[in-house]
Amino acid sequence: MKHTADSRTTPTVEELLECARRRIQVLDDELDEAKVRRGLIGAALRKEFPGSRIYVNGSVAHGDALTPLTDIDLGVVVAEAVDSHGPGKKGPGDLKDRAANAIRRELGPEYRKLTVIAEGRKRSILVRFGDPVTAGEKDFTADVIVAIDNLEAEGLYIPRYREWDRAHPEEHTRMVRNAIDKTDIVFARVVRLLKHWNRRNDMPLCSWNIKALALGCLFQPMTQTDGLKVWFDHAIDEISVAETEDPAGVADKPIKLNKSRTEVLAQLREAVAHLAQAVEFEKAGYPVLAWEELALMFRDEQMLTRPDEYDVTMEQARKVRDDKAREGRRTGSPALLTGVGAGAFQERRDVSSWGL
Repeated sequence: MKHTADSRTTPTVEELLECARRRIQVLDDELDEAKVRRGLIGAALRKEFPGSRIYVNGSVAHGDALTPLTDIDLGVVVAEAVDSHGPGKKGPGDLKDRAANAIRRELGPEYRKLTVIAEGRKRSILVRFGDPVTAGEKDFTADVIVAIDNLEAEGLYIPRYREWDRAHPEEHTRMVRNAIDKTDIVFARVVRLLKHWNRRNDMPLCSWNIKALALGCLFQPMTQTDGLKVWFDHAIDEISVAETEDPAGVADKPIKLNKSRTEVLAQLREAVAHLAQAVEFEKAGYPVLAWEELALMFRDEQMLTRPDEYDVTMEQARKVRDDKAREGRRTGSPALLTGVGAGAFQERRDVSSWGL
């Protein structure tokens, strides 16, 4: 096997991130099928609630879906319920039941294994198709929200079991799409990488928390490398102080962390340390060591394989020699090199004669 551990043949950090991102982004066939199913659910809801509007949310709507694609998110804002339902009025139970029955009725003949669950669910109706859009996956699901307009303030009311909470999913989608445009797609690319990192690290954050934090720091075009660094630094600063607030300024409560704040911050700091070290190694001329640090950050050989062990060992040895040589120049003493290069065949000076 020929080893090529040098800067002319080893991919850069940005090239590695680009290749890794392409491996995890949703496939066109998955996306097309998901949109078909989302459209069928939307049609069923419009039929049940005439004059209502459908909104889309989540990774497919936001443009940051990963493969394998396992779910979609959408909602219906029920026009006829705006006066009869809401805080202090009727709860969402009957609307959820009607929506669930409509989905069963309209989609059941095509998807024979379809199950629709509304009872006991905090917010959404869960639709299980019994038919994945990605080969090898167990299933494909949809989370469906029945909502009503908030006539007194921005946003919607969405279910919280038998009661209602304020939210603004339509504004969230608008904000994310606007950020994608302003950053020339970098927002979506960085979020994809972060969501995959999150998956590989036991989900310290929910996907919406990742995007909400990104809305607070990714404002312009930049490299994916810079985008990740900006996001990690911002996330650490923000979470060190408090949980993330709703970027639309509507929800009453902040976005909950999936782990303790201490655990989340530890994972964020570990990840950004790997990223920063990768950047430093690349700047110093050690591209294989940079690659190794990036692979250690993502922890996924299928998404980002680790470099060849031989190449890593050789570059580590080169760095040790370079560090010794720099230290020798700094102190004014010649470096003691052994076993490699021309110096290995030269007579060594007696240590006691140094400085004479």
